[in-house]
Order: sequence, then structure tokens, then C-alpha cells
Amino acid sequence: MTSLSYLEHYTLKMAPTKIRLNHYLAKAGLTSRRGADALVFAGHVHVNGEVIKEPGFRVTLGLDNVFCDGQAVELPKEPLRYIMLHKPIHIVCTMHDPQKRKTVQDLLPPELRAQRLVPVGRLDYMSEGLLLLTNDGEVTWRLTHPRFEHPKEYEVLVREPVLEKALRIMRQGMRLTEGEVLEPVQVQAQPQKNGQTMLRMILVQGMNRQIRRMCRDLGLTILKLRRIRVGPITLGNLKLGTWRDLDKKEVALLKASLGLKSADTKKT
Repeated sequence: MTSLSYLEHYTLKMAPTKIRLNHYLAKAGLTSRRGADALVFAGHVHVNGEVIKEPGFRVTLGLDNVFCDGQAVELPKEPLRYIMLHKPIHIVCTMHDPQKRKTVQDLLPPELRAQRLVPVGRLDYMSEGLLLLTNDGEVTWRLTHPRFEHPKEYEVLVREPVLEKALRIMRQGMRLTEGEVLEPVQVQAQPQKNGQTMLRMILVQGMNRQIRRMCRDLGLTILKLRRIRVGPITLGNLKLGTWRDLDKKEVALLKASLGLKSADTKKT
């Protein structure tokens, strides 16, 4: 079996998928479900070197090797897919949640969930905005690995007026209470008529809950946090809780920003 890609490692770590052996054989196009049962009962099918005679045996996708009469049986590759989703608050950016909270997968139709698109990075439970999902492992890796420092832009509404001193600290780089040293953040303040302030912030570091921890240490109370851009991809007017495919131009821009060549992608 070929080595696992970054995306496969990530997906399997999140939630390894198991399907019935007869379903696996049928999905691979080898035969019908009933024909798969017959092959298994007759001892033609091996999983990880062992003869399996139970059609209901569970095969772990991406880990188990399936052979029929000595020939490897593999599932067809899914076309690469890139979508953007406008995540609401109270949604978890994981494939499955042990606490049974609603996840981004619940916002997708069944055909997209079946493609096992992985959220690229995270938006915390109380944050909303742009979230990219894809089954392209190279794009996922380059967007999430710290060394690429891909810019992400946020709108952050805080309750208080923001002093120039606080802006200067963020722009120069600051040390969080927990000890982490942050890189400088691009930030602009737009005072609101009601005394609140809208901050527009561009981060390249992507530390866990970075904006919330920065504001906490500067005595600022976040009322709303929304991500509006990831690299060259902007949220635009996409409605809250909805999704769409990236168009070919957006995919090309995204890949170019990551140093990758573009290719034709599936678009609904």
C-alpha cells in the first residue's frame, strides 16, 4: 500500500472510517453487493493477508489492504474539491464531536459529507466566518503548517474604545500570559458610535485562540469575532451557515499563493 498523505493521516486521526467488506468491494466496482458476498463466502478475498469469509467484516479505509484473487482492490479516487463555508457560532470545526455538538459536517449535504472534506484549520466555538474545506492534502498542509505563515484576516468587535498603546503592543508583537511570544499583527481600529471598536486584524501565526487571548491580556472584551479572508480567498457575501465551491479562478489564486500549480477541479 502507498504511504498515507498528510490529509489521510489527519482524517484518520480525527475519525477512522470503517465499512463492510461487501460494501467496499462493490464501491470499488469489482462486483455487485450480492456478488461481493459470493466472493467472500468462497474465500477469494484477503484483508491484510488473511482470508475473510464474513461479508460484514469491517474494513478500515486507508489502513487495510484488500485483495481479491491476488489482485489489489482499491476504492476510486475522489475528485479534488475545494469549498468555502460561512461558519456560524456554536459550530465545532471537527469531523465528529465527543460532546455531540453540531459540527461543520452537519452543515453539508450528504454527498459532500461522503467526500470527507477536511476543515482547513479551526475557528473556535464562539467565532464565525470563512472556513475552507478540501480533500486536497497538499493544500491543507500548506495552509496549516506554521512555516508558511499564510495571512488570515478578521473583524473583531470589542466593547471598549481601544487605546493607541494597545494597538502599538499588537503591532510590535506581544507575550501572552501563558508565555508564548507572538509575531507582530497588522491591526486597524474603527471606533463605533456606541463606544465599541471594530478591529481589523491580519495574522500569519495562527496560534490557538490567539485573538481572544491577545484581547484578554489587553483588557478588551470581544463581542463578535469573524474571519473574512484566508490568503487570497475572501468571504464576500456568502450567507451565514451556507457553503459554495471555490470557482476555478479562486482555486488558481489559492494554489498560486501556496506555490502550487492549479488543476481542474470538480465544481457543482
